[in-house]
Amino acid sequence: MFNPVDTKQSFPKLEEEVLRFWKENDIFRKSVEQRPAERQFTFYEGPPYANASPGIHHVLARVFKDVIVRYKTMRGYRVPRKAGWDTHGLPAEVEVEKELGIKSKAEIEERIGIAEFNRRCRENVTRYIQEFNALTERIAFWLDLENAYMTFRNEYIESCWWIVKQLWDKELLYLDYRSVPHCPRCGTTLSDHEVAQGYRENTPDPSVYVKFRVAATRALRDVLASDEHCARGGPRGGLRCRGARRRVPRPGLGTRRANPRTRPARDRHVEGARSG
Repeated sequence: MFNPVDTKQSFPKLEEEVLRFWKENDIFRKSVEQRPAERQFTFYEGPPYANASPGIHHVLARVFKDVIVRYKTMRGYRVPRKAGWDTHGLPAEVEVEKELGIKSKAEIEERIGIAEFNRRCRENVTRYIQEFNALTERIAFWLDLENAYMTFRNEYIESCWWIVKQLWDKELLYLDYRSVPHCPRCGTTLSDHEVAQGYRENTPDPSVYVKFRVAATRALRDVLASDEHCARGGPRGGLRCRGARRRVPRPGLGTRRANPRTRPARDRHVEGARSG
């Protein structure tokens, strides 16, 4: 009644056969279209950055996402899943600068121009897409890879501005202030992820201190020394205290100019630029 089962099985080979069956029979598309359109579950996935080879952390993140969308699919929801590629941010720029030996932003315009630099950045962020696609298919993470969106394309950027406009029309936006890490070399703020990639504690912080002389007004003297114990005396208009026989220096204001290169914004981009 049953076919004999070979006890010497190769599990990787079995997985490849299942993947081949899914692909030949278009199982992913059918699993989406068989569910009712009016019962849709929308899953917003944060797309990976494809300017480097995929790692084990990409597998872990996609397994977590896959649990959610497969569960909703089994519950009868229509769950379209569109692949995407994150192409914004500093990693692409820094990588291209390293390849070209560029040490500052001014060199970009001087050596190759902005248009050529942007073209190289676009190549950089798409360099490992095929490897990501192979990984995605191998771990059975179902996504529409053929119609993936790219965050540098105008249609994606315009859709983001459209969302902001909707929020503005509903009066859901407000003005506020926030302290953010900043990279003076790159000329931009940094995300928490970028800071975490290369933050260093106990970084030397050279500073310049400047003192400004101010007029010794009566009100200021009263604050620093009581008239009952102090009187004018000595050079430069200082205050001499009779009881303690000491001189109170002319009051002044101090200011400190911190070195912007050593703010807590330090990350691998700043370090890479400075070390070069």
